[in-house]
Amino acid sequence: MAPMVDLVADLGEGFGAYTMGDDEALLEMLTSANVACGFHAGDPRIMDATVRTCVQNRVAVGAHPSFPDLVGFGRRAMDLTPEEVRTDVLYQIGALQAFAVAHGTRVQHVAPHGRLGNLVAVRADYARAVVDAVASLDESLIVLAQDGELADAARARGLRVGIVGIADRAYRDDGTLVPRSEPGAVIHDPDEVARRTLRMVTEGVVRSVDGKDIPVACDTVLLHGDSPGAIALAGRIREELLAAGVEITSLDKVLSGTGA
Repeated sequence: MAPMVDLVADLGEGFGAYTMGDDEALLEMLTSANVACGFHAGDPRIMDATVRTCVQNRVAVGAHPSFPDLVGFGRRAMDLTPEEVRTDVLYQIGALQAFAVAHGTRVQHVAPHGRLGNLVAVRADYARAVVDAVASLDESLIVLAQDGELADAARARGLRVGIVGIADRAYRDDGTLVPRSEPGAVIHDPDEVARRTLRMVTEGVVRSVDGKDIPVACDTVLLHGDSPGAIALAGRIREELLAAGVEITSLDKVLSGTGA
């Protein structure tokens, strides 16, 4: 069977009159979307419009909950309790569910954003808090995560897990991402990003910052649209995956192994 992968991107990350990224261009390449739920970006109008356009383009809707850090775009560490994390995540998924139902669809997955997304990979208490929120709301929701505490906690609760490959971010030997505060955390060379994506999907490995090939189970590839040249790079990645015989399909089909 040919390799299969889902393509996902973060959408709806504007606020009020401000926009970030070219959501319309990205939607043509995606099978899933992480939709901002208001805590790091997004507002009711943007969430409504984003879900509507996802439905029109047959792109699955996922929740992208964050720390309550609108000013810092959810990228700053916050000293929240696990109970605050649980209720904040529950609140944000619920908000997106309302728009999903209004547009005749459902929330497919949950993908923690930014600093919360980094911490749930290494903090068991935060990971359990996110899993508690998801499981109490809808056990059919897929948890998107890197390998780590969140993925382990979700599997232990019987939830489906989709492992995210992030080709334009540097990895450490332990499989965690190099923090954005450190040099070299983001890879800007389009050729390198394309090569890394192909290796993630077809070989299941990625080269770490120390030059070691480490295993990465890549169910979905995270594409970005909020930097110069990002749309062209996303298109190139999609084209190269298809040229390599990779089937681009829904996350549900990737996890079930059924394909198109």
